Amino acid sequence: MEVTQTKAEGLSRTFAIKVPASELQAKLDARIEEIRPQMSLKGFRPGKVPASHVRKMFGKSIMGEVVEGLLTETNQKAIEDADVRPASQPDVQFETEMEEVLDGRADLDYHMHVDIMPEFEPADVKAIKLERPVAEIPDEEVDEAVARIAEQNVKYEPRGKTAKAKDGDALVIDFVGKIDGEAFEGGTAEEQTLVLGSGRFIPGFEEQLVGAKTGEEKEVNVTFPEDYQAENLAGKEAVFDVKVTEVRAPETPEINDDFARGLGLEGLDNLKELVTEQIKGEYDTASRAKAKRALLDALDEAHDFDLPPKMVDQEFDQIWGQLQQEKEAGRLSEEEAEKPEDELKTEYRAIAERRVRLGLVLAEIGRVNEVQISEQEVQNAVVAQARQFPGQEREVLEFFQKNPAAMAQVRAPIYEDKVVDHILEVADVTDKTVSKDELFAEDEE
Repeated sequence: MEVTQTKAEGLSRTFAIKVPASELQAKLDARIEEIRPQMSLKGFRPGKVPASHVRKMFGKSIMGEVVEGLLTETNQKAIEDADVRPASQPDVQFETEMEEVLDGRADLDYHMHVDIMPEFEPADVKAIKLERPVAEIPDEEVDEAVARIAEQNVKYEPRGKTAKAKDGDALVIDFVGKIDGEAFEGGTAEEQTLVLGSGRFIPGFEEQLVGAKTGEEKEVNVTFPEDYQAENLAGKEAVFDVKVTEVRAPETPEINDDFARGLGLEGLDNLKELVTEQIKGEYDTASRAKAKRALLDALDEAHDFDLPPKMVDQEFDQIWGQLQQEKEAGRLSEEEAEKPEDELKTEYRAIAERRVRLGLVLAEIGRVNEVQISEQEVQNAVVAQARQFPGQEREVLEFFQKNPAAMAQVRAPIYEDKVVDHILEVADVTDKTVSKDELFAEDEE
């Protein structure tokens, strides 16, 4: 095996690697001898298949395994001998036809390109000074949240038989829908509850039942929307014969201990405690996000070093691809939509460079401080993602198990958050009281 470094520019390294055909053949023979005792082929006793027959039948595929293993082995040796840390997966370019290599007629001759990690001293995180915005939870916000819970638990009580239905009332109705005088499938129901103003039914249906009384029969004329999910009904006019069997008025429960106990709690104070805790979680999340942004700004300002070009290119390509999707969907801001493409690319390459720089800095701080993530943390994150696809959980889990790159994408944000939490614990962080609006205001990009 011959390994020669042919290029060393900045953070890019290129190696010329050659494995003679004779060495490949020797490794092929060794691999055949390794697997031959376990082979069972028709016409031969188990474990007694001649090496020549194995080579004839499976030599090419086995050589493929040998070459794949050698690529990993030689690339690793080249990196170790050069005493560098790779920043990306090696990029391999073959100089010989792979078909000839697998047939044993040519040397394995290729170039391996790799970006390496820059050498830098991470900033002393204990010396970083930050302000963490915090806000007090006003009592009225808790009261409003409790009131929303009460509204979600509204009950409907029957109105008098002569009472006219109003927006917000619940009607119990029977109906038959017809198109051109003929009842259509899915257009008939009995004892259907409909809250007027909820927008559950076809546009125009609910409005025509405002003012209806218990026992009243009404004819409701509507037109199905052009984009209605049932294509056979889309855009068509329909008539619904509706009978109102009952009109019910909404009654929001009184907010007291009995209401809280109806929710399975000890009382109103217990309900307010739980609501306060939930709101506090939202405040804490916003506070941490602001502190993290300030921390990343401080780390970015404190570090200036060359970046692996391939990592920057990959990050830029991802950002630019997302931007193009937003553009095609018409979701770009007016300001960005009017900018020349060259200007946009310059701005987004700067963003890509910042992300790569911060990623390297956080990774180095985590390495130096021995920040670790457990397999259980990773597994919990994978399971959480799988739950976003009900009925396909097993397939999602198998996808991650079989795709190391996908698993790495799950690990990355978990690790980043743990490093950020570590820095926030040891840095000089001062809490600064701000208003709720300031706390939840979106940061400018």
